[in-house]
Amino acid sequence: MKTDSPIVGLDIGTTKVCCIIGEINEEGGVDIVGVGQHPSYGLRKGVVVNIKATVESIKAAVEEAEMMAGTEVNSVYAGIAGGHIRGVNSRGVIAVKNKEITQRDIDRAIDSATAHAVFMDREVIHVLPQEFMVDNQDGIKSPLEMFGAKLEVRVHIVTGAVTSAQNIVKSINQAGLHVDDIVLQPLASSEAVLSTEEKETGVALVDIGGGTSDMVVFFKDVIQHTSVLALGGDLVTSDISSCLPASLSHAQQIKHDHGCAILDLLKGDESTLEVPGVGGREPRIVSRKTLAEIIEPRVEELFNLIKLEIESSGSDDTLFSGIVLTGGTVIMDGMLEAAERAFRLPVRKGSPKGVGGLLDVVNSPMHATGVGLLLYGLKQQASKEKGQRLLSGRNLFNKTLFRMKGWVDEFF
Repeated sequence: MKTDSPIVGLDIGTTKVCCIIGEINEEGGVDIVGVGQHPSYGLRKGVVVNIKATVESIKAAVEEAEMMAGTEVNSVYAGIAGGHIRGVNSRGVIAVKNKEITQRDIDRAIDSATAHAVFMDREVIHVLPQEFMVDNQDGIKSPLEMFGAKLEVRVHIVTGAVTSAQNIVKSINQAGLHVDDIVLQPLASSEAVLSTEEKETGVALVDIGGGTSDMVVFFKDVIQHTSVLALGGDLVTSDISSCLPASLSHAQQIKHDHGCAILDLLKGDESTLEVPGVGGREPRIVSRKTLAEIIEPRVEELFNLIKLEIESSGSDDTLFSGIVLTGGTVIMDGMLEAAERAFRLPVRKGSPKGVGGLLDVVNSPMHATGVGLLLYGLKQQASKEKGQRLLSGRNLFNKTLFRMKGWVDEFF
């Protein structure tokens, strides 16, 4: 059903803030009508460290998207990441009172699984059902209206630091916007870049941004593991800045324009680049091979840390569809080849899909989270219209939103 109310995804990252506006079309899909992007100056490793700078970056990105779309933005679906994010698996069990399982029984089972985990100073962001069991019969995705005496559920719980969630909500509110929902960034990205077949057979999505590397592992079409490493493309930028030397802004541009993650790919390449001098010094000429010698060790280290994280979760033997890389950092030459060397698995680059409109404007891995937030919002709105809730991703943000609003009100 076509609606005049746009769906808006707001990706607040370490290096950029991206706002993507979508409108629901007559087929029930979403068309992108506006995109805005602005450098992010208020975050470090995915966490807000400067409220004022973050608010200004949000305003600039939203205003640019509004001008392109010719519409006004009032509310957004916002992503959250950072090293404070934790994902744990839990299990809950209840007795079914009337023998036929109702939605209330499902809710009670999920609440039981959540209550078993103790979270000090942490906010529950998502409770994601993995599997239901009715009278010990496993492999059930939806037990609604089934008969049974005992209902069990396995869930994956994603939590974040209370203060980090608070600061994201406050920054968005001070920019004059309402928060429809907060969504784990790799979960949003998976909506935009992963196929159903990949999720079923087993795949790891790795979203490498500026300050963090976010990952989510799917197997049998359910989430098995989530994590966020406080490491990303900024480490490469910092090394370039130190070794050449160059300012961080120039190092970022050099990485984007000339970077390569594998030195061997540049055999026979004698191209050079000019590095602007620091503090008024004369510019220097360096070869692209010299730049690759700086980048390759750091990229190798980053992929090895991601591999260790996947192995420690016990998910490495379920990745039959391999690895999907997304995020702005993976645009650099040689990233796919470096990942294949590290993981020894098939690797592909994940660009957004499943949307219409200005797809060519966002057809890049750096926009995966923003587009994914749109698709997540589309599913949420569709489920509300039908009076249903998504079993694939029960988000507890609405339960905690009033507490977050209370935190924000204390500052006004």
